[in-house]
Amino acid sequence: MRQFSACIEWLFAREGDQFADRIRLAHQAGLSAVEFWRWTNKDLDAIASVIEETGIAVSGIVAEPMIALTNPANKDAWLEGLQASAGVAERLGATVLIAQAGDDLPEFSRAEQREALLSALSAASDILSGSGIRLGLEPLNTRIDHVGYYLSSTAEGLDIIDEVGQPEIGIVYDIYHSAVMGERTEDVVGKRADRIVHVHVADHPGRNDPGTGSIDLLNRLNWLFAHGYSGRVGLEYRPKTEDVEAVRAVVKSLSA
Repeated sequence: MRQFSACIEWLFAREGDQFADRIRLAHQAGLSAVEFWRWTNKDLDAIASVIEETGIAVSGIVAEPMIALTNPANKDAWLEGLQASAGVAERLGATVLIAQAGDDLPEFSRAEQREALLSALSAASDILSGSGIRLGLEPLNTRIDHVGYYLSSTAEGLDIIDEVGQPEIGIVYDIYHSAVMGERTEDVVGKRADRIVHVHVADHPGRNDPGTGSIDLLNRLNWLFAHGYSGRVGLEYRPKTEDVEAVRAVVKSLSA
């Protein structure tokens, strides 16, 4: 059975002012996990308490600080933050940390920025080794949401992961971003679904609820699971309808 994770940055935000309340609503909706972005601006004690109360899991959080890994000068500060992020992930039971590549920086060539990414990710594998936590580098679309971002190609992201060559390092595959870039899942992932540490879904246009746009989300998910992906599906969309029943309907539509 597929396991789904609610991104509570957006889901249940109108119903639950506090993150702890959003976790309770996700549990009420029948979801097995939640995820969120930055941890440094959250009440971790409250989150840990409601996780214990509900038994719901935390699937992932962002590896902070959110600074450009494409800039070699940021490596040491990012690795220091990764160590702290891994500690928070362990406390909350999260198995995925999400990493942003950063912007395409004009003062460095593409090759220099790739080397900076490779260096940071390789060092990250040493920090995470034996922890049970995997780091996912996330390609993002540069056509709508993240103009100027370095890594918009899933295939290029997978190539970088292959070059790092460590099991702790993979990618977050966001179907929305991939579709906006005109990618076909089977073409860009191919035989490398095992390098995906987490999947995100949203529909296009609008980055709204699955089923409100034109992306064949169910078919893409079916392909991923048939070709080796076995992790959770993160519901990272801006909901047009916020209530618990609407989220349940989305989960049902993506579970077939």
